[in-house]
Amino acid sequence: MEGKTIVVLEGDETGQELLEEALRVLAPDVTGLELRLPRFDLSLESRRATKNAIVHEAAAAVRQAGLGLKAATITPEGADDVGSPNRILREEIGGRVIVRTGRRIPGVVPFGGVHAPISVVRMAVGDAYGAKEWREGSGDDEAAFRTERIERRICHSVAEFAFRLAEDTGAKVFGGPKFTVSPVYEGMLKEEMDAAAERHPEVPYEPQLIDATFALLVASSGDPLVIPALNRDGDILSDLVLPLFGSIAGSESLLVGFSDDFEPTVVLAEAAHGTAPSLQGKNVANPMAMILAGAAVLSYAGGEAAQVARAIREACLEAVADGVRTADLAGHAGTSEFTDEVIRRTRSKLEVWATL
Repeated sequence: MEGKTIVVLEGDETGQELLEEALRVLAPDVTGLELRLPRFDLSLESRRATKNAIVHEAAAAVRQAGLGLKAATITPEGADDVGSPNRILREEIGGRVIVRTGRRIPGVVPFGGVHAPISVVRMAVGDAYGAKEWREGSGDDEAAFRTERIERRICHSVAEFAFRLAEDTGAKVFGGPKFTVSPVYEGMLKEEMDAAAERHPEVPYEPQLIDATFALLVASSGDPLVIPALNRDGDILSDLVLPLFGSIAGSESLLVGFSDDFEPTVVLAEAAHGTAPSLQGKNVANPMAMILAGAAVLSYAGGEAAQVARAIREACLEAVADGVRTADLAGHAGTSEFTDEVIRRTRSKLEVWATL
């Protein structure tokens, strides 16, 4: 593990502050790992000053290293501005899949019958995003058109990753696209889900149409779920699933690229939340999602790092369970205080495990 590189992509406002907290947890005196952490400034100011050149440089570094950790960034609204760095990163690191996992946070009451983790595995490219759009006619006769595109390779990636994730976590693959209404377009993802089910016969598989998936989510029996989805469906589904757990504070987001045999080759992790400008500089924001994002990157580094990732995850959730909580979880701990507690517990766990 010595010399492993995690490329750090700096961001804006509270997003940057929480990134610094996550990096405190990844320090060598906490993890025992000698990590290289090259930094790229993806703040709005830097992106504007370099006309997004810094984003392209960062993407190249992430692709080469295979691992990245990103702070939340501002996406300006102006059409002539620098736009979102996420689109550039997805395209240039070859990201095919976005994974967001909702999970229980101790002491936070979920909505409906949701208890076990739910992971949404969606396309990172194509579908409704980047579609060609145009209008024809005028007045009440005006019509709008959109040409969307999905690729077999991306569908294969989504389906295979979903089944491998379910296999690793003891989950059920659930849901799917509206393949009955759209057998040619949306049916392509369903075909790849069915093929992946044949390759992984030990994984429980319950395909559902996307509308039924939404309806059944809050009535699920409590099984851990992995839901493969089209880009647009998965975007909406994530925005529903994560808040079902009462808070998105325990949710990280992963952008994953693959080799030709569909093994992950690039993983870029970030928190699922935004830059929270109203919390900047107040030491009250919850760093847990960003810390969990750091742990997720470590888990893909393999070897000793995967054990450290487990210790960090457990330390986060146990700290909350024992009442060390930030204000968003009805607690009184500050940002740095929560991180200090995670560091203390992580060190303790690793020391104990080393003696076993």
